[in-house]
Amino acid sequence: MRRISAVALVVTLLLLPIPFPSLAGEQTGIPPEIVANYLHAVIEADRTFYTIHVVERLQKGGGATAAENWRAKKDILPLPAQFLMESSALASMTGTPVRYRLISLWPINPLNLPRSAAEKAGLEAIRRQPDQVVTGMVTQGSETYFQAIYADRAVSQSCVGCHNAHPDSSKKDFKLNEAMGGLVIEIPMGR
Repeated sequence: MRRISAVALVVTLLLLPIPFPSLAGEQTGIPPEIVANYLHAVIEADRTFYTIHVVERLQKGGGATAAENWRAKKDILPLPAQFLMESSALASMTGTPVRYRLISLWPINPLNLPRSAAEKAGLEAIRRQPDQVVTGMVTQGSETYFQAIYADRAVSQSCVGCHNAHPDSSKKDFKLNEAMGGLVIEIPMGR
């Protein structure tokens, strides 16, 4: 039931007008900062719930484990980062123009490296002040996006343990609630 309400909220938000200057010059619609904050709240809640109440609970109880090779075996769950990547891919299949992904200065998956100097600077800023949100406009091809970068925190000991022990992790001293990277949300402004 909770999943349905989260999906309904996201769909409703995506149907709302994104701000653009009217002929009189004032903004109309919901500011992109507000839309990004709403989306972040839903994405973070779903991922935190999955991490704590599915992955961690099953692993502590001797049930299914989460691992990178989850597609190869039926009794393996996707890791929380993979859960987010798969959710983003599924959302894009609906034609939703909003994009989201994880980035890190210390990614296990090289696809999660920052893609620009601005993303790297955003990660440095949220590492120093994880409660801040780094926002700006970015242009990719002919599209302009509002971009927001939020701290991606270690919400459970299983996050910390996995990242600190992973052979491909370049940082081995993460702590609970520390920003391990960032969640990037991009909203197209030209639609």
